Amino acid sequence: MALRKYFDYIEPHFEEGGKWEKYFPIYEMVESFLYTPKTVTTGAPHVRSYIDMKRIMTYVVLATLPCIILGLYNTGYQTNTALSEFEASGWRSSIIEFLGIGFDPNNILANIFHGALYFIPIYLTTLVAGGIFEVWFATVRKHEVNEGFLVSSMLYALILPASTPLWQVALGIIFGVVIGKEVFGGTGKNFLNPALTGRAFLYFAFPAQLSGDAVWIPVDGFSGATALAISASDGIQELTIRGITWWDSFVGLVPGSMGETSTLAALIGLLFLLATKIANYRMVIGCLGGMIAFSMLLNWIGSDTNPMFDMPWHWHLVLGGYAFGLVFMVTEPVSGSHTNMGRYVYGALIGFMVVMIRVINPAFPEGMMLAILFGNVFAPLIDYFVIQANIRRRVKRYAQ
Repeated sequence: MALRKYFDYIEPHFEEGGKWEKYFPIYEMVESFLYTPKTVTTGAPHVRSYIDMKRIMTYVVLATLPCIILGLYNTGYQTNTALSEFEASGWRSSIIEFLGIGFDPNNILANIFHGALYFIPIYLTTLVAGGIFEVWFATVRKHEVNEGFLVSSMLYALILPASTPLWQVALGIIFGVVIGKEVFGGTGKNFLNPALTGRAFLYFAFPAQLSGDAVWIPVDGFSGATALAISASDGIQELTIRGITWWDSFVGLVPGSMGETSTLAALIGLLFLLATKIANYRMVIGCLGGMIAFSMLLNWIGSDTNPMFDMPWHWHLVLGGYAFGLVFMVTEPVSGSHTNMGRYVYGALIGFMVVMIRVINPAFPEGMMLAILFGNVFAPLIDYFVIQANIRRRVKRYAQ
C-alpha cells in the first residue's frame, strides 16, 4: 500500500516535459505488475475478451511451475549422482556442506536445493540483464514495460544447461531481447521467439559451452551425453542398454537443459494453458501430427547407416526439448500463425522440421529450437496464403 500511495503522490508530475517523465516506464511496469492498471478497457465497444496481457503472461508463468519444480529436482539429482564418483567443489558445495544438506541423490530436498543453486543465479542474471535493456528501450520510446519479459526470461532460463556461464546467460538474453524483439517494435511486433533467439545465439556463438557431452551435468570432469545424442550415434536400443527407459525420459530424469527434460511437467502445463484458452489447440495438433506422420514415414523407409530412422514417434515426443517447445514455444501467439488453418500448417511444419533435423542432419540431434525458429520465419507467409485462398474462394462463390 505504501508503494501504491507513493506512486499516486508522484503521478501528477508525469506530465509532458515534467522532471518525472523519464521514469514513467518504470512506474508503468510496477503498476501493471502489482495492480490492475487504469488503462484496462472495461466496457463496449472495444472489449473482445476478459483476458488482458497481464493475465496471459501470468498464466504462462504459472504453467511453467511443474517444469521448474521437476527441473530443479532433476538438475540436483543428476549432479548429486555424478558427485558420487567425483569430488564436490565450488561455492555451491560449500553452502550445501555448511547447511548439512548433503549430496544424496535419493534425498528429494537435497536434489531440489542443489538444483536451485544452479537455476536461481541463471534466472536472476536473466532478469537483471534482460530487464535493463527492456526498461531502456521502453524509456527511450516512452512505452510501458509489460509482463512479456517475465515469460521470455523464465523460458530462456529453463532451456539453458545448468553449467552455462553467467556472462553468457546475460549476453544471450540481451541478444534475444534486443535483436529478437525490440528492434521490431517490442512485445506483439516480433516475429521470432525472443527466448529461442537468445538460446540460438549462444548455441552458435559458444558451441563448447552449449553442446557436447560435458555441459549437461555441472560437475568438473564428468561427461554424460543426452538420450538424443546417444540415439543419434548408437541407435535407440543403446538407451535400454544404458538403463535409460521411456518412462525416465517422460518424467524427465535424464541429462538435458534444466527445465525441458520432463514431458510430464510440460503436458501438465499444456492442460492448464488449453483450459484457460491461452494456447491454441490447432498448433498442438498440427505439431504432433507433423512429427508423428514424418517419423512413421522414416520408420517405414528405414536406413542401414542412420540409426535415427528407426526412432518411433513416442520416443521423439519424450526426448530433448520437443515437449517443452511444443507447449511453450509453438503455441506462443505472437510469433506463430494467426489464422485457424494457418495454425495447423504452422504446427505441422515445425513437427516435420524437428524430425527432419534430428534424423537427416547429424550435426543437430536436438532440432526443436531450430524447427520453431524456422516456423516463426514462415508464419507470416503461411497466413498470407491462407488469407489469399479464402479471398479466392469468396470471389468464386459470389462471382455468380
